[in-house]
Amino acid sequence: MFLELRGVTKRFGAIVAVDDVSLAIEEGELVCFLGPSGCGKTTLLRVIAGLEIADAGGIRLGGRDLAPVPARLRNFGVVFQSYSLFPNMTVARNVAYGLECRKWPAERMRSRVDAMLAMVHLADQAHKHPTELSGGQQQRVALVRALAPEPPVLLLDEPLSALDAKVREELRGEIRDLQRELGITTVMVTHDQDEAMEMADRIVVMNQGRIAQIGTAYELYTAPADRFVAEFIGRMNVLRLTSGPEGRPLLCGQPLALDGEDALAPAALIGVRPEDVVLGEGGPDAGIRVRGVIEKAVFLGNVTRVTLELPDQKLLVELRGRAGHLERGAPLEVCLPRGAITVLHES
Repeated sequence: MFLELRGVTKRFGAIVAVDDVSLAIEEGELVCFLGPSGCGKTTLLRVIAGLEIADAGGIRLGGRDLAPVPARLRNFGVVFQSYSLFPNMTVARNVAYGLECRKWPAERMRSRVDAMLAMVHLADQAHKHPTELSGGQQQRVALVRALAPEPPVLLLDEPLSALDAKVREELRGEIRDLQRELGITTVMVTHDQDEAMEMADRIVVMNQGRIAQIGTAYELYTAPADRFVAEFIGRMNVLRLTSGPEGRPLLCGQPLALDGEDALAPAALIGVRPEDVVLGEGGPDAGIRVRGVIEKAVFLGNVTRVTLELPDQKLLVELRGRAGHLERGAPLEVCLPRGAITVLHES
C-alpha cells in the first residue's frame, strides 16, 4: 500500500478524537473522510500531515515510517478551507512560494508556476493579488500552490465549504479532473455527502473517532453497515417492526418476511430509501403494502417528496416527475418492494 495507517489513536485529554483507525490507500486514489462535526476526520487528516502527533499507531508512506518525519519535511500538499493565501503577494508569487522555500532554480520555478496556473485557467490572473479574485479563483490558487512542489500526497481539509453552492459544484468536478490528470494520491475531509460521492474513489465514513464503513459511494448507499451510515448517506426511512402472533415481525400490522439470510425479529429495524417506495400495490409478492395519510407533499421539480403518516410511524416517499395533485390529509397506499428493504443494526 502507498499510504498506510495502522491503529492511529489521538487523544486530547480525556477526549479520544481518533480511536484505533487503520486504513490502506492506494497510490493515485482519492479517498474522502466523511462524517459529522466532531467525528475525528479533520484530526486524522492533521495526524497524516504531521500537524498533530498520534498517541498510538503509525503512518507509513511507500513503506517508510513517517513518525520521525516532521510536517515540513513530508512534502505533503495541504489545502485548507480558509485558502491561507498571502495577501501581499501576487498570484504567481503565492504559487511560487513553496518552490522558493525548496530553492528551485529560477527558470524551473517560473515554468512550473506558469504550468500550474494554466492548468486551472488562471494564467491571465498571475499579476493580481488574492483580494482581487473571487472565492473560487482563490481556492484554485490555493490548490495549485499545494500541487506546485510535486508532493506525493495532497491533503484537502473541507476546501470547498466556504464557497457558494454553484461554485462548489463546479470546483469539485475540476478538482477531481485535476487529481486524475496528475495521478496524485489525495485524502479529502468533508461533511458534504454529495461532494464525497461525486469525487471519491472510496469514502471512509467516520463516527465518534472510528471508521463506521469504507466503500465506494454505490456500496455505502446500497449496503450500509448500520443505521448511522444508512441515515448519513442519502435519505433513509428507518422503520421499527413490532411483534405479532407467534413472535412474527409486523410492519404496520402486516407480517414481513425477507428472502435470503437477513433474519427479522420483532423490534428489528429495516431501512427503505424514499425513491424505492412505489405507489399502489406493486406486483405479486412484490413487498408489503402500507396505507397512510399524506402529511406533507413538496413539489421539487423532478421529484415530489411526500411525508406519509402511517399508523405508528412516518414514511418519506420520493416520486419521480410530476406526481399529480397530492392533497394533505388524503389517503395514499404505497408498496415497499422486498428487494429494497435493508435490515439495519444500531451503530
